Amino acid sequence: MDTSDTHLQGTRIAILVVEGFEQVEFTEPKRALESEGVVTQVISQQPGKVQGFNHHDKGSQFDVDLTFADADASQFDGVLLPGGVINGDQLRMVPEAQRFVRQIDEAGKPVFVICHGGWLLVSAGLVDGRSMTSWPTLQDDIRHAGGTWLDQEVVVDGNWVSSRKPDDLPAFCRTMIDLLHQRKAGQTLAGKGDQQGIGLPG
Repeated sequence: MDTSDTHLQGTRIAILVVEGFEQVEFTEPKRALESEGVVTQVISQQPGKVQGFNHHDKGSQFDVDLTFADADASQFDGVLLPGGVINGDQLRMVPEAQRFVRQIDEAGKPVFVICHGGWLLVSAGLVDGRSMTSWPTLQDDIRHAGGTWLDQEVVVDGNWVSSRKPDDLPAFCRTMIDLLHQRKAGQTLAGKGDQQGIGLPG
């Protein structure tokens, strides 16, 4: 079988994090994406490394590929927003991160968000009229921002895939990969012949 029909080579997904992200919500989706041929790049505030957490305890550090100041949303086919309360609370206040997710969403490209990662979408003004899930304590923020909060392991709303917590990661990763394949297959069926990405024109 032609691997171009089954894998996602050429697809680029940005992973937005700052200090204190929930490590498993970063590593598991990243591994799932890369196993399909996706190129992931970690974007954060400062160059060097960024600190992951295992709940309240420090975990591993991970290399930062780009800073928010240098990242260009048009060069990516989607974005992944891991959770972690420290990460989510600080990331939502970064203007460049808000701008990045707005540009991804405006282009109709996939937004993958789990746990406290949804705070960035609230602060970016993107939640109004959308259905999503998150860590339960975010449900009031989402509803007050005009969104519909659902208590499900995974929610798909157009180009958004959201989940609640680490226990939901199998469903989250599976649905995330399925959406990317659907986007790529749809682009191929449309006769574009472009295997360099799955995002809609921005």
